[in-house]
Amino acid sequence: MRPSPAEIVRTLVAGRLPGLVHLACRPGLHHARHATDPEGRVLLLVPVVSDLAAALGAEDRAVAVVLDVLDLPPAAGAPSLGRALVSGWARRLAGDEARAAAVDFATVEPTGDLLDVGTRFRLFRFEVAEARWHRAGELRRVDPQAYAEAEPDPLHPVEAELLAELGEDHASRLTDYLCRQLGLAAGPAEHAPRVERIDRYGMLVTFGRPGARRRARLAFGRRLAGRAELTRLLHPVLRAG
Repeated sequence: MRPSPAEIVRTLVAGRLPGLVHLACRPGLHHARHATDPEGRVLLLVPVVSDLAAALGAEDRAVAVVLDVLDLPPAAGAPSLGRALVSGWARRLAGDEARAAAVDFATVEPTGDLLDVGTRFRLFRFEVAEARWHRAGELRRVDPQAYAEAEPDPLHPVEAELLAELGEDHASRLTDYLCRQLGLAAGPAEHAPRVERIDRYGMLVTFGRPGARRRARLAFGRRLAGRAELTRLLHPVLRAG
């Protein structure tokens, strides 16, 4: 089991990673703080005094935009999930729409700047009309409806923390477990398997000699709802002995 392309794109654009915005028929890229609401619509939090705000313009005018988000691996050498590109027609929000959108934004990324929406900041929103996933030189189109129905991976925002905890607090028992799962004999520490990435469906493990390491995926057998369920799943393994 592994995340679908729609789930990966939804995870990358959820709002935890930096994003760049490109406007149709305008040169250059703009850094933008973004989040997604429960329907997968993209929210842009834009300073009133900025090139991006000027380019997006007035509230009654929709502008074609592309949001570009690149995954940041949790550790050096870990593979990237790639790049997500989603596009649509962004429109400035005001009144009740802006207040409701600010609540959605805060659910993903709480920031005091949301209190200044309407004065120092503006909120723009667009429904994703086109979604693409770029990884390892391959560009795949994702159906917008599949994107909207997908869920962001709840483990992605805490992945680096989870990997650090597994590697520091449970290293010995985790190594024994990975060796059993991969059918490996115990060997030198530099040959030991280690978890490179983790998602709600499983773990990506690297193992073998330095310079000739291989990767394998260990599936959990079901989709996890979040960190608490992962803890329950791994507890018998990490507390054994």
